[in-house]
Amino acid sequence: MTVNAIAPGYIGTDMVMAIKQEVRDSIIATIPVGRLGKPEEIGALCAYLASDLAGYMTGATLNINGGLHFC
Repeated sequence: MTVNAIAPGYIGTDMVMAIKQEVRDSIIATIPVGRLGKPEEIGALCAYLASDLAGYMTGATLNINGGLHFC
């Protein structure tokens, strides 16, 4: 059994896109890669973690946030 966590940053979901454009722009300005994440990027990470390829990974927190937060 493996136990991992995904810690996403700002992702272009309906909830985030509902934020006023000027507020969203100020958030994006703080993200080093200069954009929101895509839901597909989170989905791909989920698929990897659910696959046999991630069988040796356990106890990890995967930060997928465009460089907004570093550990």
